[in-house]
Amino acid sequence: MMRSFFLCLTVFIAPFVSAQKQRPAIEPVDYVNTLMGTDSKPSLSNGNTYPAIGLPWGMNLWTPQTGANGNGWQYTYSADKIRGFKQTHQPSPWMNDYGMFSLMPVTGKARFDQEERASWFSHKAEIAKPYYYSVYLADHDVTTELTTTERAAMFRFSFPKTDSAFVVLDAFDKESFVEIIPSKKRIVGYTTKYSRGPIKNFRNYFIVEFDQPFTTMGTWVEKELQQNRLSLTHDKNNGALVSFSIGKRNGQVHAKVASSFISMEQAEQNLTELGTSSFDQLVAAGRNKWNEVLGKIKVEGDDMDQIRTFYSCLYRMVFFPNKLYEINKEGKILHYSPYTGEVQPGYMFAGTGFWDTFRALYPFLNLVYPTINKEMQEGLINDYKEGGFLPEWSSPGYANIMIGNNSASVVADAYIKGLRGYAIDTLYQALLHGANNEGPMDAVGRKGVEYYNRLGYVPYDVKIRENAARTLEYAYDDFTIYQLGKALNRPKEETELYRKRSLNYKNLFDPQHKLMRGKNQDGSFQTPFNPFKWGDAFTEGNSWHYSWSVFHDIAGLMKLMGGRNDFNTMLDSVFSMPPVFDESYYRGVIHEIREMQIMNMGQYAHGNQPIQHMLYLYNYSGQPWKSQARVREAMEKLYFARPDGYCGDEDNGQTSAWYVFSAMGFYPVCPGTDQYVIGSPLFKKMSIQLENGKQLQIQAASNSKKKIYVDAIKLNGKPVMKNWFSHFDLLQGGRIDFTMSEMPNKLRGTTDAAVPFSLSNE
Repeated sequence: MMRSFFLCLTVFIAPFVSAQKQRPAIEPVDYVNTLMGTDSKPSLSNGNTYPAIGLPWGMNLWTPQTGANGNGWQYTYSADKIRGFKQTHQPSPWMNDYGMFSLMPVTGKARFDQEERASWFSHKAEIAKPYYYSVYLADHDVTTELTTTERAAMFRFSFPKTDSAFVVLDAFDKESFVEIIPSKKRIVGYTTKYSRGPIKNFRNYFIVEFDQPFTTMGTWVEKELQQNRLSLTHDKNNGALVSFSIGKRNGQVHAKVASSFISMEQAEQNLTELGTSSFDQLVAAGRNKWNEVLGKIKVEGDDMDQIRTFYSCLYRMVFFPNKLYEINKEGKILHYSPYTGEVQPGYMFAGTGFWDTFRALYPFLNLVYPTINKEMQEGLINDYKEGGFLPEWSSPGYANIMIGNNSASVVADAYIKGLRGYAIDTLYQALLHGANNEGPMDAVGRKGVEYYNRLGYVPYDVKIRENAARTLEYAYDDFTIYQLGKALNRPKEETELYRKRSLNYKNLFDPQHKLMRGKNQDGSFQTPFNPFKWGDAFTEGNSWHYSWSVFHDIAGLMKLMGGRNDFNTMLDSVFSMPPVFDESYYRGVIHEIREMQIMNMGQYAHGNQPIQHMLYLYNYSGQPWKSQARVREAMEKLYFARPDGYCGDEDNGQTSAWYVFSAMGFYPVCPGTDQYVIGSPLFKKMSIQLENGKQLQIQAASNSKKKIYVDAIKLNGKPVMKNWFSHFDLLQGGRIDFTMSEMPNKLRGTTDAAVPFSLSNE
């Protein structure tokens, strides 16, 4: 009897053990939650993201569309209906979109209007991966699946048994063209829709090719269907409608989709990216690509939520900017130029704002993905040649939004971090041109440059908005030009000019308040002055946020504030003050204000970029343990791999890059130097595969939620007494060992020799 029991038990357990051995290992892409940050709205951003289905840096992304056409909030987690599946190039809801069109399956009757065709859906019947999306559309009894390449996509629609299965193509409004070609089972056309300009001769040409013949077809404008009319050009919302006869439940219709900003012929070429692959093969290829890119970093730790958050952030970081370039039949790289309206040779990228991304996103590319940033630098050369200036926000051409001249940082940091093989002298001339000229719009070149170069600041009383913020950013940008000029052995007279201008931040320092303050033409400070007033002299923040924007000379700022003790008191005050605010400049509470108010971190406003580096500044003032505690607090409190997972706008990878760098244990406070300032690593182990073939391991074996303080550091067995790592030391690979403790080590990193770079100490 007992023998029979064990025999049965063995028979029962054996398949289970076998299944355990055969279960595929969890790979990096499996940790990604593409819905992180999607539970957002205009009044409160938890990321303002959407589930982007695509490949890293791909030209096109796709997303389910819950918002109305033209609504920047194209997918929100709280929505309950889907209107279509949209090709998107949208970097953020505030920038909105360009070159968009959508597909939507419908059953029963020909419903093409975006409101009428919308279907209820549930997140319980939704699968959202970086490389694959699936959802059940309840009102139509259709499951829609999609997967993508860089410039093409494939849909798989599973219909019920019906002779009334439709697919609606929505070409949006403005001037759009659609044509149905039944002999090729195709819908072709173009859309000219874009949100920001000016851009010239803009069209996104598309091809949609089905694997089933059409039973009926027609075009539509707004709510009017024009049956059997096969082509249409209109400036109102329009599109095409085709139908199929489905002989069994879950009968499938596949649609291959490709687009081009160049021509219909190039769209045809881009369609070849799909090759002869099946839908499932494309899904597998997309998964492999994502694992290749995300797998450059492997993390190990006890907290699965932290691992999910890490890879979800890394997923966001490798989307923007999008490739705007395409590859023709001869294998040549070419692009549509939003500046000239012509087709030009070479690389170009679009969809990023340097005001956000100079801080950590581009430095991260220089460390982990330098090859793609080399392409981006070559794209910037073409921006300059074709447009006359470098973009500060591209969407896809110049966009008149935000401030600063931070292309200087993006260019300088890449070269200083070792990128080579492109026309850096041309880019340097672009920096000089941008630093000394106003551009075709406020956000290109330097608004107020004549005042800045003559007075050393942009005055408050000359009707140039956000003048103090501009001054601070121009001063930092001048520092990066100085750094690049030195690296290129430019004449000393030239480099010294930019070194001198980089000290212009001092002109706005108010010793009474120990803060930055707008200044009038005559040299007097603006009055009245409320350091809690958002906007006005500053950009999406107040003086308490922007006063730390002296990335390149924290020692100089510290001296102005009265030395180490006073500097630390000012840093501490950010967290000890209540989250009071003056919103009068905006005439209402903008979402960035609300996000600061509700986080219970005083005046610290991590949901926006200007203050994100501030947590690391205790490393300059003899109290690095405070940086360690504050950085860990922000990582633990403000980031989660869930729909409300960010504490403000994600912004093209920057807010994610802060987290990913911080999880490594260091952060690029001052791009344009080779230093990363040390914080507190999040994981027990991290392995970074560098493009030069070396591997960097970051070990913190004793790490835990309580052991957040750095007691000691070794790099390849040698003690590290400084509060920073060198980029070039890290590129050599090897191993960093952090010894972590529950109690702060108030001796390590407190000497003058330990502090990171400041221009005043050069």
